[in-house]
Amino acid sequence: MNAIKNTHYRRVSESKITISELMLPSHANFSGKIHGGYILMLMDQIAFASASKYSGSYCVTASVDTVDFLNPIEVGELVTMKASVNYVGNSSMIIGIRVTAENIQTGKVKHCNSSYFTMVAKDETGKNVIVPTLILSSLEEVRRFYNSLKRISLKKERNRHEKNFDHTSDKALKELDNYRVKLEL
Repeated sequence: MNAIKNTHYRRVSESKITISELMLPSHANFSGKIHGGYILMLMDQIAFASASKYSGSYCVTASVDTVDFLNPIEVGELVTMKASVNYVGNSSMIIGIRVTAENIQTGKVKHCNSSYFTMVAKDETGKNVIVPTLILSSLEEVRRFYNSLKRISLKKERNRHEKNFDHTSDKALKELDNYRVKLEL
């Protein structure tokens, strides 16, 4: 049945973290919007906090999936990030993060992005450690878990395709005629 390697369990709620920060002119890029790199840094921090809170261990970022910037963030807006564990493996966790920005004068809130960070729990020597088994307490948590499984499967399939794809074949080179590229080999 369940091949669970540890007997320590935690609820998704034990991983929840919320941070809010007012966006300052020093966070802006050359077009006057908040720099995407700054938002990514904050997302990495909240992913670390959520994973470490859940696992009780130091955690490192293994990968970042799907960071689509849906709406720009303006100077003066209050950015709020919410994170929680969506999936656990043996030592890895997928942390879901939702980013919103609120115009504090009008109260209008916009969804800016959602992203998924894979974090790995480590011990003091840098070796992977087993994380607690995840308790799913709502159908929303079940949905997020299954969506994580789908993302993992798609990533494995993409990696398998990239490993096996022969970009030097005549077929692959001919296919480039369909794109805005010029071959000069």
